[in-house]
Amino acid sequence: MSTAAFDQLHRHQRETHVLASINSCLYWDQNTAMPPDGAAWRGEQLAWVAQQIHSRQTGARYGELLAAAEAGLGQLPPDDQADWQQNLALLRQQYERQCRLDPALVNALAEARARGYSLWQDARHNRDFSTFAPALEELIRLRLEQVRQLAEPRSPWETLAQPFEPDVGHQRLEELFAPLRQRLPALVERVRGRPRRATPQWTMDQAVQRSLCEQLLACWGFDERRCVLASSPHPFSTNLGPRDFRITSRTLVQQPLSAFMATAHEWGHSLYDQGLPGQESPCFGWPLAAPTSMGVHESQSLFWENRVARGRAFSQVWSPRFAEAVGAAPWGDADGLWMAMNPLDPGLIRVEAGELSYCLHILLRYELETDLLEHNMPVAELPEHWCAHMARYLDITPDHVSEGCLQDVHWSEGLFGYFPSYALGHLISAQLTEAMEAEIGPVETHLAAGGESRLLSWLRRRVHPLGRRVNGEQLVQQVTGGSLSAAPFLRYLEAKLDRLLAVAPG
Repeated sequence: MSTAAFDQLHRHQRETHVLASINSCLYWDQNTAMPPDGAAWRGEQLAWVAQQIHSRQTGARYGELLAAAEAGLGQLPPDDQADWQQNLALLRQQYERQCRLDPALVNALAEARARGYSLWQDARHNRDFSTFAPALEELIRLRLEQVRQLAEPRSPWETLAQPFEPDVGHQRLEELFAPLRQRLPALVERVRGRPRRATPQWTMDQAVQRSLCEQLLACWGFDERRCVLASSPHPFSTNLGPRDFRITSRTLVQQPLSAFMATAHEWGHSLYDQGLPGQESPCFGWPLAAPTSMGVHESQSLFWENRVARGRAFSQVWSPRFAEAVGAAPWGDADGLWMAMNPLDPGLIRVEAGELSYCLHILLRYELETDLLEHNMPVAELPEHWCAHMARYLDITPDHVSEGCLQDVHWSEGLFGYFPSYALGHLISAQLTEAMEAEIGPVETHLAAGGESRLLSWLRRRVHPLGRRVNGEQLVQQVTGGSLSAAPFLRYLEAKLDRLLAVAPG
């Protein structure tokens, strides 16, 4: 950027992103190290930072800088103009959206999110929804006020979904999700009562789980100078700035593969962040260097979790490593580990669900949060409706709310509109993988040869550089040559289910 207008806008933008990274650091600490009694003060800290960011994103000075840069666009070199025109258009869109929000609402939301997270932790631990319900009611009220202030030509749920999935709407989601709603329950039913290899119950010490997670990360390019692995109640990944990538996992002794799969998933997120354009440049934080969408982000984490870590060839390579770490092989041979990596029976917990039932968990949450936001469903009825949806989709019901509507962190932080991105991630991952395999050959062949780096290279070349230049559906069209569809995911799932059921009973 050669003009004074662009230089001034760049300085302002960089300072705003410094503040945003401070906010992310506070969130990271809240989830990994902060003592519970620090929640109230952390809420004030987060609210203050949110106010400062909002002020910088809506102030008259920022509006003047943006307008001056827009006016000076023609002074940039011709090769740079298209990218900067799109950067400025995205900044203008964000500016106009933020200007509609009352600063008092921004402050109230930040405090409510911090309070909601703290109360959710206690309520989940105590299995007591009533202690969390008022916080959820407040978050819904504040988010609906945000919708009112934004005044977009979308439904409340669609308005709140835009930061996660640009351009998404109910109609398109129904087109994509209808085949899942129709086909997945039948696939779940197909496995009920079918004889297959028994997967014995076994446990794994937390230190052993941590060691295996670290081995996995070392094989997949983890750099201790740039990356950190920590523990949190709910696994997540975050990018705190250039060369600062953080992921968390959680270890459950009775679920010995949980931490390993969560680590694979979150590292997939981090690999995407590390591959986005602008990570090494002074333009870090500009719109085009941002992720395409949360659906695309999830497609990357799901690729590494499901196509790689849940692959049969991966289990053949890693079974000896697991046996050495555990000191035994209670799962049996490599196919026994593969079966353990791929649970077929539906379960209550989304983050522990296998590929077969995972999207049904998402449909449940999408429908319930739409009812909360758009159909006036009382918060007090959420546990009851949760159980009814779980019975309809998966034919199981939770014994208590911690296995039900309190299992996820998202609503405690007011993240409405987020869940469908998980299901979209499955669809996008399947379609991108078909394109990958058409170009470089089967994923399983590369896994058998220890060639995960070739898979990452393809993603670095075809997917990661696109950033925010496109939305999720445009990325799929550009990379695969076809519109996003549920068909590739269902083809993959049915073929994998055939292979799993063909494994002879032990």
